[in-house]
Amino acid sequence: MSEPFTIYFAGDLFDHKHLIGNAVLADFIERLSNGRYDCQVPQNFEMISSRGVDVRNIDLKAVMACDLGIFNFDGPDLDSGTVVEFMFAKMLDIPAVILRTDLRTSGDGDREGWNLMATHYPRTNNVKIRALAWYREAQNQTDSLTELTDLFYTRIANDVIAALDDVRQQPPLAKPAPITLEAIYEWAAQFPASGFPELCGPDFAKSTLARKRAKGLI
Repeated sequence: MSEPFTIYFAGDLFDHKHLIGNAVLADFIERLSNGRYDCQVPQNFEMISSRGVDVRNIDLKAVMACDLGIFNFDGPDLDSGTVVEFMFAKMLDIPAVILRTDLRTSGDGDREGWNLMATHYPRTNNVKIRALAWYREAQNQTDSLTELTDLFYTRIANDVIAALDDVRQQPPLAKPAPITLEAIYEWAAQFPASGFPELCGPDFAKSTLARKRAKGLI
């Protein structure tokens, strides 16, 4: 089997619902894609005791290193950290899937249910799911919580996988001369400062680009 596409799995991770929901969906995506996708879930590698700049740096490095991103845009107001990670990914032209399962709507745009400034970016597919309706439909099919969970998350994961399959085929943006992708990645490894360049090291941008080129993503 060829090397899987790595997915940065961004979203809230602050309570038991977030933590379990993230873990379950990531697992379903990996299994139902037959290992085509490997989800990198921040709750599995962030530090627990220290919530300072090192957490930011670890997460931004993971965004930069991953082949694609899933960004959970739930809540009446989007999680600010997820939005920062999404914009960092878009600066690097990383293919992205926005997932919204929240029945609530907000924002000031004409199309999506979130802030206009986080919409209409290239190489980005949106997956909007009526989670409560899907949950009730699954509930009507079984009295078993295990089977309900399987039905519910299989349905969500299949939609996300289809969006990932599509977005990674979309061509990268043309870079205006004399700007190169190498220059963009080198700058991305520098501008966050506060220990981020040291965490990345001198060859991180080069090796990351080489791996993504080998997968046909850039």
